[in-house]
Amino acid sequence: MTPSFESRTSSAPVRLSDAERDRVLDVLREGAAEGKLSHDTFLRRMELALSAQRPDELVALTADLETRNRWSKAVFGAVSRVSEFSVSLRRAWQTERLPKLLFPAPGPYPLRIGRDPHNGLRLSHETVSRVHAELVFHSGTWQLRDLGSTNGTCVNGRRVTGVVAVADGDQVSFGRMAFRLATS
Repeated sequence: MTPSFESRTSSAPVRLSDAERDRVLDVLREGAAEGKLSHDTFLRRMELALSAQRPDELVALTADLETRNRWSKAVFGAVSRVSEFSVSLRRAWQTERLPKLLFPAPGPYPLRIGRDPHNGLRLSHETVSRVHAELVFHSGTWQLRDLGSTNGTCVNGRRVTGVVAVADGDQVSFGRMAFRLATS
């Protein structure tokens, strides 16, 4: 019997590595590219992979997808690399077009970002949560943390699931509002 995609038990959680999640995300991308998953199923499984707590939850997400032979892995690997290049090229092209978001002066308190008027940076857009994210200067680096937002926070196209270091030139998005981080 295949485990349910959304099953949860009360056993002690085992921390999943980024490599395990990335492997599952790659299998899901390949399954969608090969037509084995509908768009909606692909999106739902991607969300479940990013929120998975245990290895068996990740296994359940790819249990119905066949593994490929060496030849098809090579072809899909090449296509994936070309696709990544085109995404990088598009991102580089858009970088200068994005509005700048200047880093604040480093201080002891984080810069809260969201729709709420009490945030240090108020973004009035329907895809931005009331209290969306925070930016803090810690141990010589800027760190961005998503605060459980509905539409997510991304850095350079990757969704933030914990705390991520950010630097000058990084692209950040809060919901559908995108910016390029800058020191000046």
